[in-house]
Amino acid sequence: MPTYHEILTTDLSTLTTAAERWDGMAKDFNKQETAYRRDVHGITLLPTFAGESQQAANARFGVRLTEFQSAQTEAKAIASLLRETHTQFVDLRKKLESARDDAIAKGMKVSDQGVVSYDTGKLSPGERQELAHDPDSQESVRKSVASWQARIDQCVKDVDDADKGVEVAFTAVVKGPDMGDGTVPGFNGKAQGDIDKYEAQEADDIARRVAKGEKVSAADLAELRRTFRDNKGDKTFSQTFLDGLGPDGTLKFTNKLEDLAYFDDTKNKSTYLEINGGLADSLAVATRVPDFKDSEGRHLPFGTAAYNEAFQAWMKTDDARFYNKWRAALREHGDDKYALEAAGDKIPVGYGQGQKIRGYQSLATLMQQGHGYSPQFVADVADDMIATEKKDPKIWDLYGKFSNKDGDGWFANDPVDGTLEVMSRNPEGATGYLDPGTAAGKERLDYLLGHRDWNIIHTTHEGAKTDYVGPDVEDSDARKGFGDALEAATTGQAPGGYHPVGQHTEPQARILQHTIDTLNSVNQAKKLPTNLTLPLAHILTAYTPDTHEINAQSDSRFELPPGNTGSAWSDKNGAHITVARDSLTKLMRGIANDPTAFGHVYAAEQHHAHDLLAALPQDADKTVISNRITDCSRAMGAYDGVRADIIFGERFNKTQWAADFNHGLSSSLSTALMFKPKNAEFLGPAGDVASRALDLYTYESNKEHIAEANLKATQDNVKLYAAGQHDVENMVRMWGQSRGNDINSDWTKQYVHVGQQDYNYGRDRALDVLRADR
Repeated sequence: MPTYHEILTTDLSTLTTAAERWDGMAKDFNKQETAYRRDVHGITLLPTFAGESQQAANARFGVRLTEFQSAQTEAKAIASLLRETHTQFVDLRKKLESARDDAIAKGMKVSDQGVVSYDTGKLSPGERQELAHDPDSQESVRKSVASWQARIDQCVKDVDDADKGVEVAFTAVVKGPDMGDGTVPGFNGKAQGDIDKYEAQEADDIARRVAKGEKVSAADLAELRRTFRDNKGDKTFSQTFLDGLGPDGTLKFTNKLEDLAYFDDTKNKSTYLEINGGLADSLAVATRVPDFKDSEGRHLPFGTAAYNEAFQAWMKTDDARFYNKWRAALREHGDDKYALEAAGDKIPVGYGQGQKIRGYQSLATLMQQGHGYSPQFVADVADDMIATEKKDPKIWDLYGKFSNKDGDGWFANDPVDGTLEVMSRNPEGATGYLDPGTAAGKERLDYLLGHRDWNIIHTTHEGAKTDYVGPDVEDSDARKGFGDALEAATTGQAPGGYHPVGQHTEPQARILQHTIDTLNSVNQAKKLPTNLTLPLAHILTAYTPDTHEINAQSDSRFELPPGNTGSAWSDKNGAHITVARDSLTKLMRGIANDPTAFGHVYAAEQHHAHDLLAALPQDADKTVISNRITDCSRAMGAYDGVRADIIFGERFNKTQWAADFNHGLSSSLSTALMFKPKNAEFLGPAGDVASRALDLYTYESNKEHIAEANLKATQDNVKLYAAGQHDVENMVRMWGQSRGNDINSDWTKQYVHVGQQDYNYGRDRALDVLRADR
């Protein structure tokens, strides 16, 4: 392994000097070929030379002539390898030098052997004394030194990986054919001047042996790990390696790695998973589609008409040859059956014993371990999977459950859902894929929301004498990937958390608009499908200004008759949804089945209402103030109508529900500022005083909700529902106090009365929707 000192002091120019000499050698062989062809091989072509002796001489001389030609090819390849080695090493040395210089700039010393230490010589005597007596400072220095040492060590390791790759290439480039005469092999007429291709060929050989179940040495596995590390992000290596294996070989290879990691050789699990991750990343690199730009150099978003036009043009180029070939081959093998122990051994006896999986299930499992996939490739794979299952809706069905709860969540038994999870990592790609503004996007969204068969688990039941097959059911992680993709597509952000209110694009708003309308049309809004509840809660927090206006109905642009569908539209604050209030109410009710999630959504409305009041000018007209309080109170009443339907519906453990709801409400306090929209001119910063008012208001609200949950659930209690009214009272009083007003003044009482009336109106409207829908 090259040392730090060797890397920085070795004269790399000798590599280019050697390359020039090998080029010269190729020229010399060319001269010898010309002379040999003329003076030796040419004799066998004379008309005076005939018979068996001529044939024998011609064959022998022809071999020698070919050797002169092969020698030229090999010499040129070696020259090319030397130049590539020089380029690699110069680049890697620059990175090491940069790491060293950065460390020194941050107060470190780096020895000639690459050892990092803290440079106390730059400190004043006082600073050195303070450091010597301050354990916290010493720990900080220790961590800093360790961090810089790790960076420099990694740079040295990168050079070692590259050096081993060079060794692989130079070992292979001189391997010529057996001459058949017991002498040394001939020159390599197929020599290549590309290190990556030789590394890919060796990795391909090891991968094939792994896929066949042959015993592979630890050294070979280490070489695979090194090769993937050394060629991370390299398109030539990735395409050469995958082209050699082909989709069928790739799927067998990844399956065998999974078998080894999870069943056959678990003590080396990390090794196999690292190799599989390298394979997945290579697939991402090999299938990467260019970042298309318009005539002015601006990025073309995936899924737009301009992007699609650029992509179709690219598909006809040589650069797209691998992409087209591999996608076609994946379609060929996507429904093929493969062995995987996670499925085959899932059921030891009876139905499902020895069951096999499909190629697309292996592909989705592999892709989930990779990074940086082009949205186009993920979309194309998802479309191909959907086309496959439309021909055979039961094609993915297996016996046994495959989720994290069952210990096999790593296996994508639902490949469509697994691929959608990969898609969610690129929000732009998810938006372009699901946008109902395009015919393809609408068809996909409709299919996933209302028409797809998500029941892919075969069940069995124990009978008197034998087991019998039961109905198919959903896996416990059904729609997890779809929920992630939906969240990313509608918010433009990574899924899995609550999002700040921000401007949305029309495609993002269209997807949410269509989702709410579709869930209502298929009667799934109030009882949301598995694993969509939390993503939709995350989404609604980002659209709180829109849901606020829909519930308040103070803006005609947000108002629709019950049951009607509207469309997304835009203004200076971005794109907005326009759904009927009853449709939104039913969706909120569906989210409320997860009380913690509903607590977050409720808190988002509280924060937004507070911000709207805080944004009122000090000299605001009374009518303006009254209208703003009316809007906020009606919106809050709608949320409390949902809460009332649950607590007084006798369908839940109401005390537990209220506790979980308050947990969601309380945990949102620390993120209050996340709900302030960006670039929304009609809102202003709440300020410290207003923020303290919000804290007090929410604290009082929590107490009221818990107390009310313990009341006897009767219709009389519904009429006497007081917590929400107190929410409004607290909101108005705390806001007024933040403006310096007496909380007991007639002025404050008047606005409290206005708010409570409109709160009742908003709450009763929501309850009417939910009761009528029973």
